Order: sequence, then C-alpha cells, then structure tokens
Amino acid sequence: MSATRIPGFPRRRLLKGAAAGAVAAGAGTVAAGAPASAAGPGKATANTTADATADGVTFRWFGTSGWRIDAGARTLLVDPYLTRFPTGLFTKPFDAATPLTTNEALVTEHIGRPELVLVTHSHWDHFNDVPFVAATTAAQIVGTETTYHLLRAYGVDPARIVVVKGGEVLDFGGYAVRVVSARHSRNAAHGYFAPGTLHGAAVPPRPATIADLPEGDTLAFHVGFDGGPSAFLMGASDFSERDTAGLRPDVAMIAPPTSTSTRDYVPRLLTALGSPRVVVPVHWDNFETPLSEPPRRDPAVDWSAFLGQVHATAPRSGVVVPEYLTPYSFG
Repeated sequence: MSATRIPGFPRRRLLKGAAAGAVAAGAGTVAAGAPASAAGPGKATANTTADATADGVTFRWFGTSGWRIDAGARTLLVDPYLTRFPTGLFTKPFDAATPLTTNEALVTEHIGRPELVLVTHSHWDHFNDVPFVAATTAAQIVGTETTYHLLRAYGVDPARIVVVKGGEVLDFGGYAVRVVSARHSRNAAHGYFAPGTLHGAAVPPRPATIADLPEGDTLAFHVGFDGGPSAFLMGASDFSERDTAGLRPDVAMIAPPTSTSTRDYVPRLLTALGSPRVVVPVHWDNFETPLSEPPRRDPAVDWSAFLGQVHATAPRSGVVVPEYLTPYSFG
C-alpha cells in the first residue's frame, strides 16, 4: 500500500497521524497506507546495486529516534530499538541495573533486509537491538569507536563496522551519508546519563545491563538520496552548531528538549539547518511502552514551547508528528 505522502508546505501545518493519518484542520487530506511486509528471519544479503529511488523513499518511525528508511529495494536503519523494556525511567524508580534483553521476533518482523545501520550513540534506547540486527542480517553498522567496541563484545566482525567521528561523507551508490558531530541531551542539572567512551584494542566484556552501555559520544546523520529527499536524523536534543550549519535537509527528524539547559536550542538548530521544509519530532515518546500502542508523550517535553519555537523560527516549515511503524513519503 502507498505511504502517507507529505507534499510541500506553503505555510506551517501540524499533522498528527493516526493509523490512517489524522490531519489537523486546514492541512489538507493525507492518506496513510499500512506498513509494507517485513522480511522473514535469517541471514539477508544486502542489495547494493538497485536504484535507490526506483520506488520512492519511505520512512517508518520505530519510536525514540529509530527509523527504517526504504529506498526502492534498499533498506537503511537508524537507531533500531524496538524491544522497549521497562527500566523505571518513566514510572520511577529508575534502575540502571536493568538487564538487557531483545524481543527477537518483534525486531525481525519490522527491520526488513537492511544493508546499513546508523547508530547515533550507544545508550540502550538506541543500541540495544543493534547486535541482534548485526547477527541476523548482512548490514554494515556505522557508529562511534564506542559502538565499535560494544559490537565486538557481541562477536560482530570488525570488518562490518564503520567507525566515524563526524565530518565523513560516505558514498553508498545511490545515496550518501554525511556524518555530523553532535551532542547528547542535557538534563536540568546540565548533565546526562552514562557518559563515557570505550577505547583500546582489547574486546570489552559483553554488556549485561543498561549501565554497561555508555553514551560514547553522539552523532547525527544527513542522508541524501540521488534524485530523492535528504533527511537530517538526530538521536538526542543537542547539537554542534558549527557542524550542522549549511546542511539544508528537506526533512529534519529533531528531538524536542526535555529541559531548558541548552540555550535557544530549537531556534539555533532550525537556523543552522536552513529552516527545513518538514520538521518531524522524535525522541518525545515514552519508549518503555509497546509499539502496538499509540505513542505516549514524555511528560518532560513541553510541546507548546517546542511548537511555538518552530513556528517563530521557521514559519514555513511543516510539522509532522509521526505514528509508530507508519510509512511516510516526503515528496
């Protein structure tokens, strides 16, 4: 079935999709299709020869900052965390010793046959399911040195891991990935959970709890498809203004802030990006509830302030609030 197509926006519009795409007044009619069938279990062979835009480009939100991007016969994943187990983060008390676990059937159902996995950083709500994806597909994984060492702890072949720092422009034939140095979200005390990086030649112990997954520096990615849209994808609500300036994506998946510790975050970000045609908020949901339920907002996100800043800074940008696992086409 066809994806929800988000056309050009002559003025700011807020779209909030339901299963069939519920549209705010004045935004026009948008028809949403059901997600396409995912690939079955087992090893997959990456298709690196198909035209990236032969059948258009669709984006499916996995919640948090996770995405599945399908470009013709080719599939990319970004921060594919689907398991969503409870840690007490939203219900309290938070337990950093929560064991890591993966819902293998759920992940297999939704990831398709990815040829590439982009990892913004190594916290559990971004990295947890990546080792299973690596074990059951032929995908290359792009991430920081910390992501590299964690994947080696899971037995992933180092030759399949692309270590980046920010500034790289990787050509995959039909699309390019620009790696952007970024920063992690800040809490009210100006800090954040589990900072730290992994270095050295020794393979670390296999992680057992969420505390075993340090942030390991944070990246963003600008993915541009030949003849198709370009997308800026964030994994946390802070950024490097210098590294982001001038990217000018068609669509920007940006994380609303959960505190006011970073001054003028939204206006500085949108200005640096050149006021994208479409803004898609990510990492605003409670990522401990199942994907089978509608997204629940993180109470720390101030929606009114966020949308007001988007409108004030980029009044011609459309705002699309995504639903889980629903395909969107930004044509």
